[in-house]
Amino acid sequence: MDQRPLSPHLQVYRFGLTMTVSILHRLSGIALSLGLVLGVLSLLQLTQGASAYAQWVSLFATPVGTLLRAGVLLALVYHSITGVRHLIFDLGLALERRTARTSAYVVLISFVVLASVVLGLWIHGGGV
Repeated sequence: MDQRPLSPHLQVYRFGLTMTVSILHRLSGIALSLGLVLGVLSLLQLTQGASAYAQWVSLFATPVGTLLRAGVLLALVYHSITGVRHLIFDLGLALERRTARTSAYVVLISFVVLASVVLGLWIHGGGV
């Protein structure tokens, strides 16, 4: 039997910042997909009449519903920021290790700033 090299796997790679930012980009995309399903279900409830829709909306007024809405909102903010990062990568730019790591820090700082602004507006504006 040949001693061919094994494919790279998680035991070979060090879990770093750039990998974490990329994985979180994918997870935020999944969260946005689930949020889209909830949005479609909201529209379906609207077609069932005002009382059915009011019951549906009341579910999202609970603490769990509020956390769910905030999570989808934060996923949108994060996915948008990292989406720009991936578009830059798709142009063949910032692919060097140092610039990729720097862009990961820029993503995290941008997310904290934008998430603070968005959540602040959400809280002081009465919610979404």
